[in-house]
Amino acid sequence: MAQVKGNLVSFLLMLSIPIINVSYVILNNPGRGVHSLVTVVDRWIPFVKVFVLPYLGWYIFIFILLCYFCFKDRQTYYTTLIALNMTLFLSYLIFYFYQTTVPRPELVGADILTRLMAVVYSKDQPYNCFPSIHVSTSYLMVKALRVSPLRNRINSVAVGIIAGIIILSTLFVKQHVILDVLGGILLADIIFDVVYNYNFAAKAAAWGKRTYAQLVRKLDLEID
Repeated sequence: MAQVKGNLVSFLLMLSIPIINVSYVILNNPGRGVHSLVTVVDRWIPFVKVFVLPYLGWYIFIFILLCYFCFKDRQTYYTTLIALNMTLFLSYLIFYFYQTTVPRPELVGADILTRLMAVVYSKDQPYNCFPSIHVSTSYLMVKALRVSPLRNRINSVAVGIIAGIIILSTLFVKQHVILDVLGGILLADIIFDVVYNYNFAAKAAAWGKRTYAQLVRKLDLEID
């Protein structure tokens, strides 16, 4: 019973992600002025709509890996979740102070891939581009697996390939440019190393246990 409760509490901590993501919606506009980071190389990259599939698959990829760590390697899970939330928070600060945009192609056709692209474009305005959250979070999963005892050749290759395809998809569906990708990788790399090397997860867990114990004692005293 205690293990089930612990798993549930740890799993529910993932709710921190949609909560902090409210900021994404609020900031996704040109109201503070916008900048362009498009380079010549970005103009050479073609629009390839089939990449909308891995782009949307990002949601499943992140969720499955977080669940995998949550139930199989709790320490790495906490480290990754803290790093992910910090990455989102710092990304939103950048969006606020340095908003960027990416030009999008005109969609032609009525096939399923074009319709999926139309959904993506309609739900996500062409802002909040630098750094790419798709890229930073995908790279965080690669970093997390590298330090996890769950790591083996098969899952390392699989996660690396999937993350790589998702990262490339951001360029081919014209949601991001090269500097967005580089910024996302750099930000995730730095934040994960800081969280991991300074053992933020253990410190946060210890604080949580102390807070919980104090709350229980306080409730017991009030009942008495």
